[in-house]
Amino acid sequence: MFVKICGLKTLEDVQSAVGAGADFIGFIFAESSRKVQPEVVREIGRNLPGHVKKVGVFSNQAERDVIRTAGIAGLDYIQLHGNESTSFAERMPLPVIKAFAIHSEEDLENLNDYPAEYLLVDLPKGSSGKGMTLDWDMLQKAKLPLDKVFLAGGLNPDNVDKAILAVSPFGVDVASGVEIDGVKDATKIKAFIRKAKNIQEKRNE
Repeated sequence: MFVKICGLKTLEDVQSAVGAGADFIGFIFAESSRKVQPEVVREIGRNLPGHVKKVGVFSNQAERDVIRTAGIAGLDYIQLHGNESTSFAERMPLPVIKAFAIHSEEDLENLNDYPAEYLLVDLPKGSSGKGMTLDWDMLQKAKLPLDKVFLAGGLNPDNVDKAILAVSPFGVDVASGVEIDGVKDATKIKAFIRKAKNIQEKRNE
């Protein structure tokens, strides 16, 4: 089970995530309270193990700005979290993770057509942190390529194992679910990753 910790801002947070076993670490370059500068990410990335992938999150930003930021930061993946077209994604210089806000079953119908290395299914904007999660049963029944799906949306250390059992995604993604008052918490990060990794090991026994 692959784990992505998103919305990291400091070297300390990144070290907590990587030390706990994160496979992907996400940095937000769109407007957000978690926004970070690409130069900061570049410095953080100098000391990361090679297997840990750096993901930059963008939303409806100019193509040239996305490409420039990705180059400065030294990203491995570009995550598109807005209304970016398929042609926009095809012009990206790095593999793409495309995030989709899921309101209903209809939102799941055309995900396969988007040119992305991975798909990330999430709650609609503004829903996180309100105790809501995606409809896991709906996701399991949908004809999604689960081997390329990151499951997000309301995940935390208390429910990530249940989510994995219900959906069987490629990976899980979390931001606010491992925070206290908007700040990343090392204990929550460790608990989230341990729960996600352990539940997969149990399934493989």
